[in-house]
Amino acid sequence: MKLLKILACSTALSGLALSVVPAHAAECFDAYCHMQSLESVDALLAADTSSGSDDAAPNTVAKKYGTWGIDISGMDTSVKPGDSFFDYVNGTAVKEMVIPADRTSYGSFLALRELSENRMKVLVTGLASQTGLTGDDAKIANLYNAMMDEATIQKLDVAPLAPALTAIRNIKTKPQMARYMGKTSAEFGSSFFGAYIDGDAKNPQINVLYLGQSGLGLPDRDYYLKDTYADKKTKYEAYVAKMLTMVGYPNAAQAAKDIVAMETKIAEVSWTRIDRRDDTKTYNPMSPAKLAKYAPAFEWKAYFEGADLTQAKKIIISENTAFPKIAQIYADTPLETLKAWQTFRTVDQAAPYLSERFATAQWEFRSRDLSGAQAQRERWKRAISVTDGALGEAIGRAYVAQYFPADSKTKMEGLVADLRAALKIRIENLTWMSAPTKEKALEKLSKFGVKIAYPDKWRDYSALDIKPGDLYGNVERSSAFEWAWNVAKIDKPVDPLEWGMTPQTVNAYYSPTRNEIVFPAAILQPPFFDPSADMAVNYGGIGGVIGHEITHGFDDQGRNYDGNGFLKSWWTDEDSAKFNAQAKKYGEQYDAFEPLPGVHVQGGLTMGENIADLGGNLLGLDAYRISLHGAEAPVLDGFTGDQRVFMGFAQVWRSKYRDDAVKQQVATDPHSPAVFRVIGPVRNIDDWYKAFNVQPGEKYYLAPEDRVRIW
Repeated sequence: MKLLKILACSTALSGLALSVVPAHAAECFDAYCHMQSLESVDALLAADTSSGSDDAAPNTVAKKYGTWGIDISGMDTSVKPGDSFFDYVNGTAVKEMVIPADRTSYGSFLALRELSENRMKVLVTGLASQTGLTGDDAKIANLYNAMMDEATIQKLDVAPLAPALTAIRNIKTKPQMARYMGKTSAEFGSSFFGAYIDGDAKNPQINVLYLGQSGLGLPDRDYYLKDTYADKKTKYEAYVAKMLTMVGYPNAAQAAKDIVAMETKIAEVSWTRIDRRDDTKTYNPMSPAKLAKYAPAFEWKAYFEGADLTQAKKIIISENTAFPKIAQIYADTPLETLKAWQTFRTVDQAAPYLSERFATAQWEFRSRDLSGAQAQRERWKRAISVTDGALGEAIGRAYVAQYFPADSKTKMEGLVADLRAALKIRIENLTWMSAPTKEKALEKLSKFGVKIAYPDKWRDYSALDIKPGDLYGNVERSSAFEWAWNVAKIDKPVDPLEWGMTPQTVNAYYSPTRNEIVFPAAILQPPFFDPSADMAVNYGGIGGVIGHEITHGFDDQGRNYDGNGFLKSWWTDEDSAKFNAQAKKYGEQYDAFEPLPGVHVQGGLTMGENIADLGGNLLGLDAYRISLHGAEAPVLDGFTGDQRVFMGFAQVWRSKYRDDAVKQQVATDPHSPAVFRVIGPVRNIDDWYKAFNVQPGEKYYLAPEDRVRIW
């Protein structure tokens, strides 16, 4: 249920969405596009950035950092850059930072997301207070007001769920259950297998159906299998029992034990997130008939009928070796356990749109127990998230008109051109890469597409029915609308004008099958981009973002796609071996990082993002130097131009996390914790050592021969 999983990001980190999104779909700058919860995403910074309604007035802009782009007061210059460059740039601010009770982290990203949220509040509540609206404006107002109508929601209590619970209760056979699992692609509920439609990695002009492993209610298989998360698994079982009890399910405690035992079996045969990152390994095309023979213990025909996917002639199976095993678990599990599981998953997903007892119970487990939040988000914030999730581009049109300066797009185009020029020079001068591979790399770079700020074509929501006072129904219809929109793409040409993020999203992404980089309007603000700030800081901030996304086209997975978006090898064997050797070396550095005692970053899981961060730093610095056209960089408050570029990137990651959020991140997130997104790349860059006079003996010093050289 794609839309519901996205909407649930504001309240939960259920671990569902990642299981159905193909690894190649998008590589983004921050965790948000990987369906991390807003509470657990990288975040905020400066003391001069308010989390209140400082942007309630139209046409206000994000606050500036310091006098030239760096919040010097937030630095801790008592720390040597070589001992912790993160603390050197951010230490004082992080020490003073207080994580809001309704958050599991805080920092630069979340401050900007709050700014975007406050702006959406102005736009949405402005519509919600009016009468006589039509079209998208009426839909926005009706959905927001329905979420804010606590009296009606309380009065209805569990009643909106009654049809779904009855339907589950009336399931008599395994084929009926498989059909119901298919229906959950567009309704509340879940399946052992998740479907997603995207460009075919080996025929990227055509959309195709993908299937991936699913079935887990905790964030990752590790939560079932590792002692580190044993307390979370125990709390999960209690949560399952509580939700079943709340809807009157018989023998809820025993049903919860059976559900967790079944999910543990699924976890045991599921692929790790590191294996799931391998786009070549996860490309396994099959026809429906071949899939039925390959994993015969699951009723695929009924599933496809329920999901309205019978027209699909080709299916890309992601975690192929797990499919027969998960199918067998389905066949071996008693129908009553499957019905209890489906009941729980339905209640769990629907809880944010039901009465307070359901919403609170879900928050207590998903946000408090799993991630460490101390208070639930205010209702208006949850209402904005729901409305944005269902009608994002409709809100985006108004957002751009009200808040995005037109000249920022032109300036971004210039910055992107500088970053592309920087990578072209780097590729041409690589000493480890042969001429044939260089030629292909330069060809791919020349074909990069760029999208900035907002789409040229907006989504049509005319077929979406949003009714006053019907929150549950509105969310359910929104999910069905989204699913139908995706299903209609199967075996059809990819729309080159389609965006994977809305303009009000604070993030950016690279799509390997489209070979394009995308920068929504909301990220084009301080601390990333400030036209009036020092350009060195801009090249470190937004330049680092641009460089990060460009480098994704050449990271350990992106490098396997050619300039036209085809998943195919264009490297010589020798060059591939050299790249892999450096990537392995880089991954081992991250494996050693320990954000909490006994909790290590997974270098294999975070490899692509780490390579992109390294590239972002290198390209931001190179592009800044190009922009000087041979002139000497000015010195500001004693900081050189090179220093300011590195500081600009580090300031972006100024943030603080609760311990449970860190544990969840290292288990599930392809992005490293913020502190190591700063330290990890710079310690491999020679110019950083020169800029800050980093010497042997300092904690993160690497000898020249130990530094990773990729791009």
